Amino acid sequence: MAPLAVPFRARPPGPAPSGLRPPRTLTGAATQSTRLAAVPDRTIAILVYDGVRLMDATAPLEVFGTAARFGADYTTVLCSPDGEPVDAWPGVRLVPAASAADAAGAHTVLVPGSPELPLSPSPEGVLESVGVLAGRAERVGSVCTGAFLLGRAGLLEGRRATTHWRHAEALARAFPEVGVEPDAIYVADGPVMTSAGVTAGIDLALAMVERDHGAALAREVARDLVVFLQRPGGQSQFSVPARTPRPRSDALRAVLDAIAADPAADHSVGALAARAGTSSRHLTRLFRDQVGATPAAHVESVRVEAAQALLEAGETAASAARRSGLGSAESLRRAFLRRLGVTPSAYRSRFATGPVP
Repeated sequence: MAPLAVPFRARPPGPAPSGLRPPRTLTGAATQSTRLAAVPDRTIAILVYDGVRLMDATAPLEVFGTAARFGADYTTVLCSPDGEPVDAWPGVRLVPAASAADAAGAHTVLVPGSPELPLSPSPEGVLESVGVLAGRAERVGSVCTGAFLLGRAGLLEGRRATTHWRHAEALARAFPEVGVEPDAIYVADGPVMTSAGVTAGIDLALAMVERDHGAALAREVARDLVVFLQRPGGQSQFSVPARTPRPRSDALRAVLDAIAADPAADHSVGALAARAGTSSRHLTRLFRDQVGATPAAHVESVRVEAAQALLEAGETAASAARRSGLGSAESLRRAFLRRLGVTPSAYRSRFATGPVP
């Protein structure tokens, strides 16, 4: 199916559409949010359809519903293309409160993904529904493979986006005009926000809450849900060891294990080459060929991750820099800005779970 030519624009002035049905009981473990008689300024419309992944839809609902309980001006509405019940994966029936046409005019539209995407055709009526909802929304987001639906609807053209790591290459192939960031937790490009897989929808929703109502409320919501305040969007979907290809060379594997075991040790190229029993030049070639990074870049990524853990435990920036091997607080600050897009102090204030002096 060809992408819809959907103009993405702010909602026009005037009264919001009415005629929404009252909420009905949700079959299964999830619960339906209260629905207003008309679409208010901060309605969050979540589009569901047959085969939608349950957590992609319900995790953001939890975030916005909790924020509303703490005073935010959110109303959430579950909608489907025709307003009829849908069968979510894995085996829960969702009973929406509205059709996509009824929910048009919502402030924010979220499109969750499905395990069947990206290989399967779009479920019947979904692309048309995305167009109807996005055409009057002020913000559109997707969770996981929902990015494929935004792409098919023409909403990602010329923008940066992300999706589940497993499907990032497929998204880039399907939409070459989209700047796919395969390792990001979420990506915000103007009024369009896309997230990585499943639980990253929580990070995306918390980021929206922080944009709308500030960090204090977002932090309160995160605490209530017993999750970290949203990870920076540029943070990797994986730990360094998990996302590093396992090298073919036994000597190089031993070097990587040594770096991970003690990030603060001497990991200069000369020291690593001596550990591997090879020359510095050959070790650098092995890193480039089998790890995809220089030795220095890999060591820095491991040290930044170690510093994150120390800051989360309540360490000061100076202590985290020293214990992680980054050296000085200034070196830590530069590395954080380069790799995470936030300063160590901002990261610590958001994520620290230990005592912060």
